[in-house]
Amino acid sequence: MPIDSTSLYPVIYLIGFAALHSFLASLPAKRIAKAHFGSKVDPWYPIFFSAVAAITILPLAVILFFFPGQLIYILPSPWIWLAFAAQIVVGLASLRAFLDAPHRFLIRAQLGEGHSSGEFALGIRGIYCWIRDPFLLSGFLLIWLTPFMTENLLLVYLLTTAYLFMGSVHWESRLIKQFGQEYINYQKEVRRMIPTLKKRWKGCKSLDR
Repeated sequence: MPIDSTSLYPVIYLIGFAALHSFLASLPAKRIAKAHFGSKVDPWYPIFFSAVAAITILPLAVILFFFPGQLIYILPSPWIWLAFAAQIVVGLASLRAFLDAPHRFLIRAQLGEGHSSGEFALGIRGIYCWIRDPFLLSGFLLIWLTPFMTENLLLVYLLTTAYLFMGSVHWESRLIKQFGQEYINYQKEVRRMIPTLKKRWKGCKSLDR
């Protein structure tokens, strides 16, 4: 079945969104923010980053609404409601991943500040004891649990899946630079996306630390 020419609209926008998202997540952009806002960059940059992502993803939803392409499938009831419920649960669970490792997202830690004093230790705990990148898993589940599928939505989801995986690989390369051999040892024992439910990582810290 040939893909409609309107598929170019969401694809082009998604590429632009990914480029902006990648730039704002880059170290050069964070260095610029740090130079302008100093110590205030840590509490405010993640909020700014999330707000920009939320606002700029809305036009993509509008494009897909007006140019969905042919319908591939839609789940019948009650499966459609179960899929929606699962998406909500996954979204809430992803918040736990941030709470279990807030220091990973601090700009000063990513820029290499505080390493000599040990201020930003790896400190694997919580959900990270079983999975290295819970955000990758939750991202995949959130998009692929969508209870309906159209041609253009499928194309966007395939590209998003590739982007999320490449982003995960890039993020871990930063973590290796940030934490060194300690993170490499962690990589060897804990899977990236599939939880190791039978075995808790031996270096896991308690949540009260």
